[in-house]
Amino acid sequence: MRRTIATIIMTAMIMCLCMGATAFADQDVPTGVEDGVLTVGMECAYAPYNWTQMDDSNGAVPIVNNPGTYANGYDVMIAQRICDANGWELEVMAIGWDGLVPALNAGQIDAVIAGQSMTEERMAEVDMAGPYFYASIVCVTRENSELASATGISQLSGACTAQTGTIWYDSCLPQIEGAELMPASETAPAMIMAVTSGAVDYICTDMPTAMGARAAYDNLVILDFTGTDDNFDVDEGEINIGISVVKGNTVLLDAMNEVLGEMDVDMFNELMDEAIAVQPVL
Repeated sequence: MRRTIATIIMTAMIMCLCMGATAFADQDVPTGVEDGVLTVGMECAYAPYNWTQMDDSNGAVPIVNNPGTYANGYDVMIAQRICDANGWELEVMAIGWDGLVPALNAGQIDAVIAGQSMTEERMAEVDMAGPYFYASIVCVTRENSELASATGISQLSGACTAQTGTIWYDSCLPQIEGAELMPASETAPAMIMAVTSGAVDYICTDMPTAMGARAAYDNLVILDFTGTDDNFDVDEGEINIGISVVKGNTVLLDAMNEVLGEMDVDMFNELMDEAIAVQPVL
């Protein structure tokens, strides 16, 4: 009897392995995780989504292309959940914002988990799992600014900026009639420094980035016009944050969506709060 049970168990295990292998073999596009490692690209300079630190505290993961440094943040936490659920090892590569999708399509990384909006333009280049966060668009100014009491975008004026290659700079700021659009900032920290230093009057970003900036600099004020008629005109894809994979990589896409599908808005927000609580000073 024991021998029969053992045989049944072994047969079931082999069938599962075969089914998994078939799923991987059935698609023409390599999954990238055939080796059991999920290589994720992110800036590692975009708190609270992702940042660089010098130790492995709070679950940080080594940055493979920058020895001696570690990546942490909301994106790392999400990536680790996906890896834990699928039995993969997590590997992080630090790549500049504009280089993330090219690196993905070149096969340098398996996925981009970097606070990317699920826009139609981006989804023409890649497939996206998610959303893994819902990020409203806000502005940030200094608390001693005349703009600190603004209740809508029609009350904003003066010099402003946002990070390059984002809907904040390309789509949102141009909607402000009184905007004096300054050159885009190369990184989120540079964008935040522009407003804290007084180089601009306000910046446009998403709520998590704004909350992270506010946690680091107590002289900043978040201007959230959500729910008013005097707000930015954005579609759902611009505030939904997703994970990029190579087009046609359905196995990896489905595996990620399965994990994200088990999470709700409250879980996303709780995890983001954890990231903000442990982020370093920007």
